[in-house]
Amino acid sequence: MRVQKKIIKVCGLKDPDNMRAVGMLRPDMMGFIFHRPSPRDVTDTIGDLPLLDIPASVTRVAVVVDQSLEFCLGIVERFGFGAIQLHGYQTPEFCRTLRKHCLVIKAFALRNALPVDVADYEGCCDYFLFDTAGTAAGGSGMTFNHAVLYNYRGHTPFLVAGGLDHDTSLNILDLPIPYMAGVDLNSRYEITPGIKDPDRVNRTITSIRQPRPHKQGNPLKNLRLQRVNQLPHPDENGYYGEFGGAFIPELLQANVDELKSVYKQYINEEGFKNAFGQLLNDYVGRPTPLYYALRLSELFGCRIYLKREDLCHTGAHKLNNVVGQALLAQKMNKKQIVAETGAGQHGVATATVCAMLGLPCRVFMGEKDTRRQKVNVLRMKMLGAEVIPVTSGSQTLKDATNEAIRYWINHPDDTYYLIGSSIGPHPYPDMVARFQSVISHEIKWQLAEKEGRQDPDYVLACVGGGSNAAGAFFHFIDNGFTRLVGAEAAGKGVNSGHTAATISVGSQGVLHGTKTLLMQNADGQIVEAHSISAGLDYPGIGPMHAWLHHTSRAGFLAITDTEAMEAARMLSLTEGIIPAIESAHALALLNKLSLKETDVVVVNLSGRGDKDMETYSEYYPHYEENKQKQ
Repeated sequence: MRVQKKIIKVCGLKDPDNMRAVGMLRPDMMGFIFHRPSPRDVTDTIGDLPLLDIPASVTRVAVVVDQSLEFCLGIVERFGFGAIQLHGYQTPEFCRTLRKHCLVIKAFALRNALPVDVADYEGCCDYFLFDTAGTAAGGSGMTFNHAVLYNYRGHTPFLVAGGLDHDTSLNILDLPIPYMAGVDLNSRYEITPGIKDPDRVNRTITSIRQPRPHKQGNPLKNLRLQRVNQLPHPDENGYYGEFGGAFIPELLQANVDELKSVYKQYINEEGFKNAFGQLLNDYVGRPTPLYYALRLSELFGCRIYLKREDLCHTGAHKLNNVVGQALLAQKMNKKQIVAETGAGQHGVATATVCAMLGLPCRVFMGEKDTRRQKVNVLRMKMLGAEVIPVTSGSQTLKDATNEAIRYWINHPDDTYYLIGSSIGPHPYPDMVARFQSVISHEIKWQLAEKEGRQDPDYVLACVGGGSNAAGAFFHFIDNGFTRLVGAEAAGKGVNSGHTAATISVGSQGVLHGTKTLLMQNADGQIVEAHSISAGLDYPGIGPMHAWLHHTSRAGFLAITDTEAMEAARMLSLTEGIIPAIESAHALALLNKLSLKETDVVVVNLSGRGDKDMETYSEYYPHYEENKQKQ
């Protein structure tokens, strides 16, 4: 259950004229504090306040601290309060009795964890209120760690207080947390204690009540849902519509022709398919679970399943493709493997399979990525791979791919280039998509078992080059029903100059042997991509995804670093699953879609977050600072 309409409560009023001015702004609730130590106390002056001047749509709330039941009932009856907010040690039975006469809001003081006794008050109160611990009732301007709210397991809607200003109020309400009902505005909206600034209050009320930017309309309203006439296979020249092909140096033509021939020969050959399938089952660990995320579903008000590619051996979907290509390399009698990697997961997967097959392995990796993915570098080395840092360009995935291709050009006879995403010259994009299509194949029969239908309403996946999305979308492209949504890495913002959102800002061009959409300047020079995720900062997308976008069969939305990191924390604290930052971009899509209770949504959880713990640990201590910057 996700509370839709957000309550705005303004608390700590004590001046008649100021009370009237705030009342004219029509917040949902206005609070009056009965607590003599507070500078906002109205115990002796409540009779002089023109409570009847408050609009009838505004609930008047009495705020008390450890007062008797008789006192509470007396002020409710005498002054016509519609609600009472309880601070202190009132028992559940106290709340239950008082609730017969008015709405009851039970306040709890928080530091770094939810109070253990919150559950005792379920069913006794209309709302909870979470405020900062160690302060007097009535507002101190101090905040608490709002991340603890993800741990809330109750079903009573709650308000959030504690040092909220305009920006933090909006940020709080943007957090995808179930049962969050609204905010309580107090000390940071004051001119002096008890006197609110109507302009500041009005600004926040207006901002909260206007449609949020990511909820204005349906960002996927133009998605094409009619059936297409083909599965996502390119034509004989490797084109998906106008995207694809093989733009390669002459020195590689023989190798690519050989690969096309071997791929065409074996992709549907029973012996090859059986060997591939056996390794997927016995080595990769397939099928991966399709997990019904109960608390995530309650949060977004629909039925959400996670395709657990993070449970594959090595921790991501990458191994599916690597196993298939390594088997082809054996068929071609290649003596060594070369690969590129960004986040390191493809490199680890390649090193893993090469160790299993006894093949030498070289992995090119941008030096910047070697620093932010140290654990994966160590894993590759332990598996016997030679990791070669790339110091040219942006020192990320694009540059690692450049160097891998150069090595392949210089060693065409004995080397197999094992590409990690659905990019590169034909037949690589088709090959990678087909090897990864096991993901959507499993989703269909798993969903049939769980929901009695094979096709979900939505499939969500992150998109860099696009291998996991290609696999998750593959068997749904021609069904005319499922909405396919990819998450691009917006970095610091689509228009910030620090982004990897190719579809949002890119244009047609050729990179790494394929015609697709690229981030480039007016002269056709590739623009450096940025994302907090090492696996998504590629300045292009695979030609299959360019075609899906061009035909409107799939929609692609831009997700910022901040949105992705918040989604990662959301999943960690709601389902106990720490995702890869790449996968967190797909999860962040949930907060941008207009989902219905009957919708069945599958999120492809492409990898686990072990590799990203250093980035997470650096980010979260500065969470509020980072959020304000973006």
